[in-house]
Amino acid sequence: MAEPILQVRDLRTHFFADEGLVRAVDGASFDLHAGQTLGIVGESGCGKSVTARSILRIVERPGRVVGGEILLRRRNGQLTDVARLPSDGAEMRSIRGGEIGLVFQEPMSSLSAFHTIGNQLIEAIRLHSDLGKKAARARAIELLAMVGIPRPSQRVDSYSFELSGGLRQRVMIALALSAEPRVLIADEPTTALDVTTQAQILALIRRLQQERDLAVILITHDMGVIAEMADDVVVMYLGKEVEKGSVDAIFHAPRHPYTRSLLRSIPSVLAAPRSRLATISGSIPHPLSRPAGCPFHPRCAEKIGAICETTAPAETVLPDGHAAACHLLTRAPATVPA
Repeated sequence: MAEPILQVRDLRTHFFADEGLVRAVDGASFDLHAGQTLGIVGESGCGKSVTARSILRIVERPGRVVGGEILLRRRNGQLTDVARLPSDGAEMRSIRGGEIGLVFQEPMSSLSAFHTIGNQLIEAIRLHSDLGKKAARARAIELLAMVGIPRPSQRVDSYSFELSGGLRQRVMIALALSAEPRVLIADEPTTALDVTTQAQILALIRRLQQERDLAVILITHDMGVIAEMADDVVVMYLGKEVEKGSVDAIFHAPRHPYTRSLLRSIPSVLAAPRSRLATISGSIPHPLSRPAGCPFHPRCAEKIGAICETTAPAETVLPDGHAAACHLLTRAPATVPA
C-alpha cells in the first residue's frame, strides 16, 4: 500500500478554561490514504469535530494542540508536521484549502449572508491560485456545476439564504474543493437534511472522491452513514479513541462495549412493531468531571470490576489490525463476544 497522505499520532487538544482543563481530544491516532474514506464516529461531545479542527489548526481559544503529530504528505512528497506549524502562518494558510478542504457542519452559519456564493468562491479560488477575477468567476461556475447545482451561471450571483439546505451544502463542498485539495474533511455533512437530500450529498461526495482520488475523513454520529461510506472507522468517546478497524470488523465483530452499544441503537426494519429503541444508559460525563479508569465505565453494562473504575485500558491490537482499548480484551478474553 502507498504511503498515507495523513498520519495522526497521539493527537491531544486541550482547552484551558477558567473552570479547569478540558481534554477535548486526548489521544487519537489514525492513517488516511488516497481514495480511502475514514469514518470518525461517536456521540456529540466525543471530540470528533475538535479532531478535524486540530488537523487544520483552527481550534478556537482557549484551546490548542498540546501534543502528538499531524503528518501531512505534501504534493511534492515532503512530510510536514502540521502540529508544529504556526496556526496563523503563511504555510498553514496554504495548507488550509490548498491541501486539506473542510466541509463545515452548519452551511448556513458558515456561508456569509452578505456576499454572494460566487464572491465567496472567487475569493477562495484566488487565494490559492493566480487566476484573475474573470477567470476565477468562470472557475466558480464550473465548480457549482460540478457539485450538481442547477443553472450555475445564475446561481453564482445568489446569496446563501436564497438556497435550500441541500444546495447550501453543495456550495460548501464546492468551496472545500475550490483549490483541489487531496484531503477532504466532511464534518456532519448531512446534519438537518431530509433523507433524500442526505443520500444525494453522500452520493456526491463518493462521486467526487472517485473522480479525484480524494482521501476523505467523514465525521458523523450516524452509524448508517458510516456503514455506507467508510472503509475504516475510528470510534471516539470523551476525547479518546476507543476502537478502530475496517468497517466490516467494526460492524460484524465490535470489540468495545461502547461500539456495541452504538450498533444496538440503530433502528432496524426487522424490529417488532412498536418495540422500544435500544439506548445507551446515562450520558457523557461533563468534560470537567472525567471519570477515573475507563472513561466509559459509568455507562458500561459489561464492566468487570474495580480495574475498569481505576485503570485506563491500553489499546490492544488484534492480529487483523483491529484495535480497541478495553480491559475485556486483556483480562477476560473468553467473555468478549465474537
